[in-house]
This record gives sequence, C-alpha cells and structure tokens, in this order.
Amino acid sequence: MASFDIVNKIDHQTLDNAINTSKKEITTRFDFKDSKTEIELDKKNLIVHITTENDLRMKAVIKVIIERMVKQGLDAKSLDLSQEEYQSGAVLKKEIPIKEGLDKEIAKKIVKEIKDLNLKVQSAIMDDQVRVTGKKIDDLQKVIAFCRQRQEAWGVPLQFVNMKS
Repeated sequence: MASFDIVNKIDHQTLDNAINTSKKEITTRFDFKDSKTEIELDKKNLIVHITTENDLRMKAVIKVIIERMVKQGLDAKSLDLSQEEYQSGAVLKKEIPIKEGLDKEIAKKIVKEIKDLNLKVQSAIMDDQVRVTGKKIDDLQKVIAFCRQRQEAWGVPLQFVNMKS
C-alpha cells in the first residue's frame, strides 16, 4: 500500500536564516537609522520577538520578515499575526508565534473532505499530521492535488512528505 503524510512543518534553519537576513536589512535601511529596532527568534518556542519605537516601523519590520521568508521558500501563513503589539515603556513590542503542526479541527476537515472525494484511499489523523494510504499512486496524487487547491480555504500551509509506494 502506498502512503504519504500531510503535515504543516517549517524548516527551522531556513527560518533562522530568514530572520537573520531581516535583521541585516533593518540595520542597513535608511528609515531605521538610529532606531532601537530588534528582531529575535526564540528557537525553542518558535516565537519571533520584535521591539521598535512606533507602529509604522513595526509594520515595516513585519513586512521585511514576510518578504525574507517568501524569498527563502517559507510560507508566510506560518506566522500567527493575530496577537496585537503592546507598549512597554518607550518601545512597542510584538510576539509572533510560528504555527507548526495541524490542529485537530483542521485535520478533521481534511480527513472529511478527502473521504468526500470517493477515491479508494483511507486517511487517518496521527498526532499533528494526516496519513493517507491507498493502493493506487494515481489516487494519492489526486488527493495531493485536491489538498493543494483547498489549503487556502483551510488557512494552513501544507507539505506532503514520506511518499512511499
């Protein structure tokens, strides 16, 4: 039986490279001259910490990080931008968690929609990923194509790994 896994993972080294490149760009930009802007990546908890003076610079820093992530081949939807920035003395701070893994609700939606395709495949939730198995590789490739089309609606970047035949 052939199988593959549907996951939401981010390459930690590539993320670190994107953050470091963002730091270098911020230090060389004219509009950030003499500013107290800092970008730090908490590799253990996968949180990006941003500190700057005002809202305009905060938006510019986030834009630079997103641009660098896209250039490095990372999906910007991995950033959870829902948290608001907060004032800490004279500076503005923001924490941006990096989303990894599929949460249960999204995994259930994926499994249900795969079953609705009426292909001869089985899908099962395994921790924070979905495993799809089937006899025909063509059916598995149809599932991958379907999932690529639907990932916008599900709101998570998906990767397809461990393809075995």
